[in-house]
Amino acid sequence: MHKIEHIGIAVKSLDISIPLFEKLLGSTCYKQETVETEKVNTAFFRTGESKIELLEDSNQHGIINRFIEKKGEGVHHIAFAVKNIVEEVDRLKSAGFEFIQEEPKRGADNKLVCFLHPKGTNGVLIELCQEIE
Repeated sequence: MHKIEHIGIAVKSLDISIPLFEKLLGSTCYKQETVETEKVNTAFFRTGESKIELLEDSNQHGIINRFIEKKGEGVHHIAFAVKNIVEEVDRLKSAGFEFIQEEPKRGADNKLVCFLHPKGTNGVLIELCQEIE
């Protein structure tokens, strides 16, 4: 794994959270995007070499709202940048890790993504991501 690419934070409202994080980080949100396959709206901030991704459900019964109902707003996942996501998925599967989905798919911010199941990573949802060239 190359570096922490971003930390995903589940929020109830981007309209409320974007101004909060702009004040907190002292920088503006550089990108908002809807990821239809995940049914989430995202907002990104740069901080050093990493990013913060705010995640809001695009419907009332989605995965982010279920997460917030169980755990409240807060850290949802940690994403690691990888050079070759297919090779990294194969390496981790060989090491015994379980994935939520078997194949990488298109995610936010021009990335291919794949999530490890948190039951095998001490309860932390881990995302692997590779820049789409």
